[in-house]
Amino acid sequence: MERYLYIFRGGDAVSAQQSPELLQAHMQKWGAWMKGLAEKQILDGGEPLEVAGKQVNGKNKMVIDGPFMEAKETVGGYLIVKASSLDEATEISKGCPILEHDGKVEIRQLKKVDMPK
Repeated sequence: MERYLYIFRGGDAVSAQQSPELLQAHMQKWGAWMKGLAEKQILDGGEPLEVAGKQVNGKNKMVIDGPFMEAKETVGGYLIVKASSLDEATEISKGCPILEHDGKVEIRQLKKVDMPK
């Protein structure tokens, strides 16, 4: 099995307009989806991200405050899942609740590298 990174973008505009009850129901869908991935033993980690952050750029190491995406597509979190192929990882991602809020799931295979010890 290979490991794939899901990067979650957008969906914030819809979430911001929801009542607390609808937002809570949406978060319960996230919990159920992630629990299902864990039960299938294909969830390999992940976390939501805080909104604030910093970015270091270029040779001069200029530091700027985040978030860093233009428009409505800030990165809100990530998951790492195990799948046999990019196509399988893509199919699995279609169950993600962010899609109900017009969000996006970017799917990227993690490369295997030998890390120095």
